[in-house]
Amino acid sequence: MKEIVIDPITRLEGHGKIVIKLDENGEVQKALLQIPELRGFEKFLVGRTAEDAPQITPRICGVCPWAHHMASTKALDDLFKVDPPEPAKKIREFIYNVFMLEDHAIHFYVLAGPDFIVGPKAPKEERNLVGIIKKLGVDLVKNIIVTRKKLRNLEQLLGGKITHPVMGLPGGVAKPLSEDDWKICYETSKEALEFAKFTLETFKNVVLSNDEYVDLIKSDAYTHKTYYMGLVDEKNQVNFYDGKIRVVDPDGNEYVKFDAKNYLDHMAEHVEPWTYVRFTYLKGVGWKGFVDGKDSGIFSVAPLARLNAADGMATPMAQEAYKEFYETLGGRPVHHTLAFHWARVIEMVYAAERMMELIEDPDIKDPNVRKLPEATPDVGIGVVEAPRGTLIHHYETDGKGIIKKANLIVATQNNSARMVLSIEKAAKSLIHGGKVDDGILNMIEMAFRAYDPCHACATHSLPGSMPLIVRIYDKDDNLIKEIRRD
Repeated sequence: MKEIVIDPITRLEGHGKIVIKLDENGEVQKALLQIPELRGFEKFLVGRTAEDAPQITPRICGVCPWAHHMASTKALDDLFKVDPPEPAKKIREFIYNVFMLEDHAIHFYVLAGPDFIVGPKAPKEERNLVGIIKKLGVDLVKNIIVTRKKLRNLEQLLGGKITHPVMGLPGGVAKPLSEDDWKICYETSKEALEFAKFTLETFKNVVLSNDEYVDLIKSDAYTHKTYYMGLVDEKNQVNFYDGKIRVVDPDGNEYVKFDAKNYLDHMAEHVEPWTYVRFTYLKGVGWKGFVDGKDSGIFSVAPLARLNAADGMATPMAQEAYKEFYETLGGRPVHHTLAFHWARVIEMVYAAERMMELIEDPDIKDPNVRKLPEATPDVGIGVVEAPRGTLIHHYETDGKGIIKKANLIVATQNNSARMVLSIEKAAKSLIHGGKVDDGILNMIEMAFRAYDPCHACATHSLPGSMPLIVRIYDKDDNLIKEIRRD
């Protein structure tokens, strides 16, 4: 048996490799997505005060720190049984939509963009930002960079820091929105809405006008029928900051809807020996292996899943784009993995529209932004929609608020099982007779890249340790001692 190894995989957050095993005829027998890194933050939190968690957990990842900060802050609200004032909730949701928009932008234009703006089989030296500049022009790319920088500036303005925010506190936020800050937020929100509309038009002009790429989106090589999960509001519309967790089955029918505090009743985790990523699945359906369909408990999260799990978008332009999305791709739910990119752009429009709604709400300038907690802490669970999907933080403390146990159900691990399916199916569809080239290997990587995975966030180990080999050499490179923990 021969092997094809893609190591490292590219244009994602984190590290990993793909191992493709071929039979004697050069046909793909099996493909594995292996994630070798470990982030042990569930252990790092134990023994720390709960109030430290919103500052510790953003260090998990430099790409999605706001998701961890906000999920952690909401977990503290629950832990201390305190409901923040409405102005604080609106400030939180506003800045969280700023984060969602800028994070989606970096994936659309820089990480995934080369695959469809430049082309999936374009020379590898062009599948990058340089290639995008050649395709879209310097001025347009400058606009992309400048707009994202302004959004990042808002994160620093309200969050204290861009990468490691410090605004979230149990019961509210660290400071109210001043008049000067409001003006900056308002002007940037207007620009952000134009940027989101421009991105949607760019997607239509570059991608949807290309029949070859539309055929690729709809192709069986990138299609899986699974369950879908996402946060929804009281009208079953997409919401990134709050709501109930809704799951629909592969036919689009509601399977279950539940509060975050009940997640353990519905979600479980499976472990494989060849990766440090755990695989979540629906407990009521069960783990049936790496297969899709209604009888398999594998589900998906992130933009495509959120749209599938919802009945619509809560803002007008995003709702029109939502309707066009399903009309073009044959109705709900859409099972095409590459449609994640289109769904992500629709969410950019929603995030920008929601920013405008919130910043124009007079209550957002109310100085009443904190309610001090008074209850004795015990258990706290918080949920948000990270760019990469549903994210849950769960803390258990003693009566003084010292964390005894932490569990993080991270967005990427919710997609990990479906990503394995996607990679294997793409490999089986594209590799025949053992013949591969750089373009084919990139198209296999596209199968995971559509999910915008963050493996730094997703990697864990049970029960908090990992195999380790330490080798000590002398100056002549002779092995002196080996220490093992298998």
